[in-house]
Amino acid sequence: MAVIRSINPSSGAELAAFEEDSDEFVESRIAAASAAVPLLAELGFAGRAERMRAAADLLESEADEVAAVITAEMGKPIAQARAEVAKSAYAMRFYADNAEKFLTGRELDDPAAVSASSARTSFEPMGVVLAVMPWNYPVWQVVRFAAPALMAGNAGLLKHASNVPQVAVYIGELFARADFPQGAFSTLLIAARRVEAVIRDPRIAAVTLTGSEAAGRSVGAAAGSVLKKAVLELGGSDPFIVMPSARLDAAVETAVRARTSNNGQACINAKRFIIHEDVYDQFSALFAERMAALVIGDPADDLTEIGPLATESGLRELEELVEDARVKGASVVTGGRRNDVAGGWYYTPTVIADITTDMRLYEEEAFGPVASMYKVASLDEALSVANDSPFGLGSAFWSTDADEIARAERGLESGAVFVNGMTISYPELPFGGIKRSGFGRELSVEGIREFCNLKTIWVA
Repeated sequence: MAVIRSINPSSGAELAAFEEDSDEFVESRIAAASAAVPLLAELGFAGRAERMRAAADLLESEADEVAAVITAEMGKPIAQARAEVAKSAYAMRFYADNAEKFLTGRELDDPAAVSASSARTSFEPMGVVLAVMPWNYPVWQVVRFAAPALMAGNAGLLKHASNVPQVAVYIGELFARADFPQGAFSTLLIAARRVEAVIRDPRIAAVTLTGSEAAGRSVGAAAGSVLKKAVLELGGSDPFIVMPSARLDAAVETAVRARTSNNGQACINAKRFIIHEDVYDQFSALFAERMAALVIGDPADDLTEIGPLATESGLRELEELVEDARVKGASVVTGGRRNDVAGGWYYTPTVIADITTDMRLYEEEAFGPVASMYKVASLDEALSVANDSPFGLGSAFWSTDADEIARAERGLESGAVFVNGMTISYPELPFGGIKRSGFGRELSVEGIREFCNLKTIWVA
């Protein structure tokens, strides 16, 4: 079998290596997951909640160690890695506290209308769900699937990104350590080419993926070919609109965080900054100044604000996007180059203006600290530019005008609109996109119901 390697993006040094799981081992994990489903049902909501809280306690008690592994494997600044771990533990407790309420069916008020003495709905688990997860939030992305799936009574199998195998192994063991039934949640260390075979296994009930558009097409096609439920959270090229009435200082500060959190490698990072001409020059100057001032360096240092990109291929792709725009006439306001820090995969925070429709940056997602600037003359033009994208994940709108806000809420084509803030995920709110950003929802009540059978029960 092939070897899965953990590489430190700050230096290119190998951290660890794991042999890929054999077909026999994968078979044993699928069988164990299938056997765990009735055991999860026997535990009931109370038993599953007790174990979910125990898993959250374990994760919190090991937060520093887990954050250090996240930072070492994919380059997230350590303060953000700690925040990711804390958010994950919070989501575990959120679902432990709310799953039963979220999955309580309803009684029909007038069963006689359907010729019954009683009629109701019930939410029941689907079975074993395969999760194909990305490296950019290697704990949070998994937990936001695992916590609701397990609390609903589903078993989970994780195929994590190949560049974060140490995190994958840790999460694969976490729930068993919290006394969930053996096999209720485990990791498969396999290459992407082997995912389709797992999806096709008749014991797999459904699949969820967070990742690239290409990965979504592949997984979605495989699931569709065997008529299995899929939830896909794919890429994004989120707009960040600033109107003249906006609080400019706050908008700039938030814009920097929205573009550069996780080193600019999040689907919900703001990527296209659409600024009204009345405040464009002022915003552009302040934004570029703040982007240029960000501290680049070792992500294990608490003072670092920008670490390396997670993969060398990602660095090359970002360079190609920027160079394509530059050659076709875009103006690089700041940055626009690789940054040689300790031999790692760093890219300087970048602001690019004068983007035209023939540039790849106009349509493609820039996965790294590169911000595209657009000047518009009206709200109508701002919404037109924002919606002229194949993606529709999140969006941010800055204004203090109530009429403008109402129009933006209705007019922005995305799964979320954040007014005077930045797009972020919360366990309390559903999360997902439209268009080529995928389909289905994670988190909140909608997320836990995605992998449940909504059953109608009619009694004569």
